[in-house]
Amino acid sequence: MQNLINFIIKYKYWFAFLLMEGFSLAMLVRFNNYQGSVFFTTANSVVGGIYSAADGVTSYVGLGTTNEMLEAENMQLRAEVHEMKRQLASHHIDTLQFTGFNRSRYRFVGAQVINATTGHSTNLLTINRGSDDGIRPEMGVVCSSGVVGIVYLTSAHYSIVMPLINVKSKVSCRLSQHSASGTLEWKFGDIRSAYMTGVPLHIKISKNEKVETNGYSDIFPSGIPIGTIQDTEPSADGLSHTLKIRLAVDFATVRNVSVITNYHHTEKRQLEHVADSVMTL
Repeated sequence: MQNLINFIIKYKYWFAFLLMEGFSLAMLVRFNNYQGSVFFTTANSVVGGIYSAADGVTSYVGLGTTNEMLEAENMQLRAEVHEMKRQLASHHIDTLQFTGFNRSRYRFVGAQVINATTGHSTNLLTINRGSDDGIRPEMGVVCSSGVVGIVYLTSAHYSIVMPLINVKSKVSCRLSQHSASGTLEWKFGDIRSAYMTGVPLHIKISKNEKVETNGYSDIFPSGIPIGTIQDTEPSADGLSHTLKIRLAVDFATVRNVSVITNYHHTEKRQLEHVADSVMTL
């Protein structure tokens, strides 16, 4: 306490000067319109800048939570959209008799990519959801842009995903305008492009036409974006097109994803297994 008193006594003239200066400025601003206007305009700008900076920091810190909330909403919307498309296609709905949609057979489990490789021929992603969350191998993984890949391995709390940018990845797909189906494969190199094979030569190809899942497998519903056509060339056998596809997902930045659960997965596979057994008799 004595040190504080000694400090004030030592610099008493400076404190007196600052007090008088502050009083003078207050009187100047109080009784002069122009100076008052300049002062308050400058003060508002400074305070506004401080508030903007503070809001920027707060917004940045909260981006993770915001992204999770948006991804949760996207998952719900995806489930509703896919179920609506499926039931509209299968019922040829009579609007006078339509009573509403049933519960979606798809469930979307949110996850985050916590590790990823992009420079190998067999790239893999690690997500922070596993068997305890209902995730199992051969489930489809998507994000807000489109198809990411397929679950390859799981542990209790984590899963390994084989993305589209893996030379062992093969995903059934179709052209959005022609409904012609083929297979999407990746060649080691460009992580933004892959190749669609098996499209018949008589199909007229349009650049920038969208490529999407065709729903033939029980991994992905139909209509999920995969990419757009960049270029086309005849296949090695000359019987079909090979299409260069610009992938919808940027695997260098993908983070928030959803894992798709198909409620009818077991039933569908059991039925197909019975059919295969019968045909081989």
